Amino acid sequence: MTKIEQVLHSGNSHATINHDPDVKRGELGVLDLKLSAPDGENREFIATELHPRAEQLFSGAWSACYVSAFQIAASLKKVTLPADYSVDVQVSIGSVGNGHCLGAQFTIRVPGLATEVVEALARQAHQLCPYSKAVHGNIEVGLNVVTA
Repeated sequence: MTKIEQVLHSGNSHATINHDPDVKRGELGVLDLKLSAPDGENREFIATELHPRAEQLFSGAWSACYVSAFQIAASLKKVTLPADYSVDVQVSIGSVGNGHCLGAQFTIRVPGLATEVVEALARQAHQLCPYSKAVHGNIEVGLNVVTA
């Protein structure tokens, strides 16, 4: 697997299942996207740049899919997730020698759960998420877990 030597551009996203219509929205110069899923839940991709780069679009699509896979993994393990759990994904494009490659960094916030539980759910979610499966073994994917 190739590892980025120098990051050239990154796209960030924050995905959560929004149960609060009063959640802070994007500010001037950005837009909010609602992505739907087969289970009927809406995933919010908040504060997208008006002209996003490919890394940000990939990050947004991946985070919207992954947050659903994370919920499914929790359901399979009979773990109750707090309403405010979220997934942040940063997809970077960088140089490697004379070429380029992608890398990703996940930050999963699940207040109140043990770190080991969140890490196990994260691994299972990567096995369920089509985006994670598509890039498995092809790009470096890091994981940060926040439980506080």
